[in-house]
Parts: sequence; structure tokens; C-alpha cells
Amino acid sequence: MQWLNLVAYSVSQLVLIVWTQRAVTAQRQLPRLPNLLKNAWVPHPGAQSSFAQQDGEVVPRITVIVPARNEAAAIETTLRSLLAQTIPVEIIAVDDRSSDATGALMDSLSAQVAADASSSGKPLSVIHIDALPPGWMGKTHAMAIAARQSATPWLLFTDGDVVFRPDTLERALRYAEHAAVDHLVLMPGLILKTAGERMMCAIFQSLSLLATRPWKIADPKAKRDSIGMGAFNLVRSEVYRAVGGFESLPLEVLEDLRLGYQIKHRGYRQHVVFGPGLIQLHWATGVFGMVHNLTKNIFATFRFRITLFLGAWLGLLILCFVPIVGLFGNTYIRVVSVLSLLMIALLYQQASRFYNRINPAYVLTFPIAAALVLYAMLRSALFTLIRRGIFWRGAFYPLRDLRRQAGPLR
Repeated sequence: MQWLNLVAYSVSQLVLIVWTQRAVTAQRQLPRLPNLLKNAWVPHPGAQSSFAQQDGEVVPRITVIVPARNEAAAIETTLRSLLAQTIPVEIIAVDDRSSDATGALMDSLSAQVAADASSSGKPLSVIHIDALPPGWMGKTHAMAIAARQSATPWLLFTDGDVVFRPDTLERALRYAEHAAVDHLVLMPGLILKTAGERMMCAIFQSLSLLATRPWKIADPKAKRDSIGMGAFNLVRSEVYRAVGGFESLPLEVLEDLRLGYQIKHRGYRQHVVFGPGLIQLHWATGVFGMVHNLTKNIFATFRFRITLFLGAWLGLLILCFVPIVGLFGNTYIRVVSVLSLLMIALLYQQASRFYNRINPAYVLTFPIAAALVLYAMLRSALFTLIRRGIFWRGAFYPLRDLRRQAGPLR
């Protein structure tokens, strides 16, 4: 029994150290990350535009690429929010083999833009993809095709369900050019409609601070810290092409993260910024909608390696539930467990302050949410292994091919 007590003491202390280190570091470092809502990133009234002009008209410096498959419910709102930007943009919408009205809605809006003289300088073109070539993911193929048609200095890759505030792209572009960055990721805001969605979002963003160090993204020496975001990947065109673009990632499930990894590891400057309300999306409906959406991604995060996945799963199990089980231990273990839970609560508070505004009291749902995250992880691995691959965007991708092309993320 004595050795069991020693193990319990050691594990509970280790868990406390992990949570405390990350909570204290996040509290110190997160406020230092840039916020695009500061006035420095919008022009003063009457100020001369810094964007290039040609024949009296401002020339678009940015192409926004919007791949979409079966996004009829959201695609028009997304495209209209891009057309309403305070700077001219070139928009390429890609209908990736949709079986609903996505393509028709794109064509209808494109025709309206072409007929509207007031929309000069904000062209919207549409690409229809009817078949997926062998050896490609649908989304990477769609974005690669669109990027080939762009001639602007900047590319923004986003999704077909993201809504942009009118000044989003101007703020982002001004910041990127002022800071001389090559790749900019803007953290999105989630539209949360139910208590279950808020519960899951609260733990996702808290655990993300445990697993990642966003304050290290801008450090060129921190090669293990890179980022990509499907909702907002702004990259210089020359840099996108220099790292091989999505042509080099044809079967990558986590194409946004891999693109960010390649940019960082080739020595280009990468920043992550906040800007609450600048971009928003409703990622999933309800608790199990979120769990379902993770099925494709989680096992891929571990590069489809079973041992790496199991190690991470067991580690998360220990970190999340040792403090809870410890509440029923002896006095020392109870004190350590309470301290660990306080550090978790602090991390919840910090994530709520800088990411999505969720009442930190949702930390009370931590045990339930943690159990659901662990379930989602197992579900992702088991479904992929049983099926020997993944189904995504209307196609099946064999596991052997995914493993063969899965490059590092850190």
C-alpha cells in the first residue's frame, strides 16, 4: 500500500505542475498577442489609401479562395460578407462536387456582381469541379485549382461557412504588411447556440492552450510551434508557391496545419492574431455534432500512429481525471487536486477572455466535457482503423495512402 500512496502522490503532483505551468504561462503570454481590433490597423478618416491604384481604381491585393461542398445554407452569406469588405478583393468560389444548390447560388451571386456597376473592383468568379482526380483530397484540390488562377500578392484561404465583418480583410492586410509577416492566422469566433456547444467549445479552447503555445508562433526559433487555420489562412502568394502550395499536400487531411508547418519550417514569418467578431462561423450543431466533426481530424493529428495516439489519450485521461479522483483521497492529495482544479479554472478564464467569450463557470462541466473529448478521440481512431480509411466530402481515402503522405506537424 505504501508504494501505491507514493505513486498517487507523485502523479497528483505531476498533474498539478503541468496545469500550473501552462495556466501561469498563458496568463503572462496571451495578452502579448496582437489584436486586430486596435485602431492602428484601420485608416484614419481622410487618410490616403496605402493600396495600389491603377487607372483611378484601387487594385485588389488579395484573392480570397472559398472552397465549398454542399454549403447551400451558408455560402451566400459568406460570399456577400466578402463582397462587402472595405477594400477591393478578388473572390474565387469553388463548387467542389456539390449535390445541393451550392453551385447554383455561387453562379447567381456572380451574375449579380457582374451586372452591378457599383461592385467594380470586387470580382467574383466561380469554378465548378465535377470529378476528383485520383490521389487528391477534395478540399486541397479545390484550393490548389483556385490558387493557380490568382495573380494578387496575397491569398486568403477560408471556408464556405465563415462570415466576415466588413473591415476584417483591411485590418488583416494592413497588419500583415506593417509587421512584414508572410503567413497570418486570425483566430475565428464560434457561433454557439446551445449550452452543449458552449460546454464543448470551453474545453476545446482550454485544452488547446495545454497542447499548443500560440505565443511562440512568431518566434522563428520555435520550430515546434506553427499554426494553420482553415477559416483564415492569409499567405503571401510568393511564399505559398515557394513551399509548394497545396500541390505538395494532395492527400493531407489537416492541410491547414501542414501548410502552416511548411511555411514556418522554411523560415518564413508567421503570426497568429486575435480579433473577436472579425470572423465567425457555426462549426457544428450540438454536442454530438462537434464530436462527429472531430472524427476525421483527431487521429490524423497523431499522423495515424497508434502508439502516439494511445500515449496522448492516456496522458489526457490522467491530466483530466486525476484531480477529480483525488478529491476522494487523503488530505494531501485532496489539497493538490483542488489546486489542480483551480489551475484548470484559471485556464478556462483565460481562454474565455482571448478566444470565445464563454462563462468561465462552464469549468463545472469539465468532467463531462473531458469524458466526451476522450470519447471523440477513441471514436476517431476506431472509425479510421475499422474502415481502413476516412470518408470525407463524398469520397473515401484509404488509410495506407493517408499514412504514406502524412508529414510532420511539429
